[in-house]
Amino acid sequence: MTDTALPAAPKTPSNSLFSHARYVMTENPVTGLSFMLFALIALCALIGPYIVPYDPLASDTAATLQAPSWKHWFGTDQLGRDIFSRVIVATRLDFIIAITSVALVFALGGLAGIASGFFGGWTDRIVGRISDTIMAFPLFVLAMGIVAALGNTVTNIVIATAIINFPLYVRVARAEANIRRDAGFVQAARLSGNGEFRILLMHILPNIMPIMMVQISLTMGYAILNAAGLSFIGLGVRPPTPEWGIMVAEGAGNIISGEWWIAFFPGLALMIAVFTFNLLGDGLRDLVDPQRRT
Repeated sequence: MTDTALPAAPKTPSNSLFSHARYVMTENPVTGLSFMLFALIALCALIGPYIVPYDPLASDTAATLQAPSWKHWFGTDQLGRDIFSRVIVATRLDFIIAITSVALVFALGGLAGIASGFFGGWTDRIVGRISDTIMAFPLFVLAMGIVAALGNTVTNIVIATAIINFPLYVRVARAEANIRRDAGFVQAARLSGNGEFRILLMHILPNIMPIMMVQISLTMGYAILNAAGLSFIGLGVRPPTPEWGIMVAEGAGNIISGEWWIAFFPGLALMIAVFTFNLLGDGLRDLVDPQRRT
């Protein structure tokens, strides 16, 4: 009597995606670290305002300019506000600015660049001229002008950040779509009866997502820096709202007198967030790359 081996059960798509994600995060320790830091930042943005030990807006004149201690882990500022609570609460605002601005510029610049590279002609000329016009200005100065003209609100900061990043997404998406518009799989999709817009969204877009995910990750870090820079010069979020750029600006003048912690800890949080998003790009690319799912 011989034993016959039963064929292995095929993996379901959900199990396959989970296994691929686990492989990507464990293959490279740096990628795993970046995902852990991203999860920590997202957790602080989600539940941080509910678990902080002090009200981030409450002043205490009896506890002004206290150094870091067990009572105030990051010390207090000029008004006696707990810096640790303000840094944690500020995570939500900066995270929202990064996510929304990147989502907006991907929807506008990414799709415009894909259409420009795929269709060419007048579409390419119009998108190219818009991109060149934006690139003609110093990007941070352009962001300053937009926020100064529209008003320093969170919505206008998101719009300004999306506008200055528009050319970056257009150029990357246009170059990738231009390479693939005559590829074999595109020709096969046309012969199968697919329309141009279906080919654009169902065949071109998924194949350029790996390089776009790297761009998205880098732009999220730049969006946080842009928002902090605008707040630092007084054109961003208005005080007393907790925001990393405002907190660094408020503490910059106290470094000389020895109260280094007021600017140091918000600056450290800003650096960790940008560092995380810069490292996250390679991992996100591997997650969405169809060629890595084998």
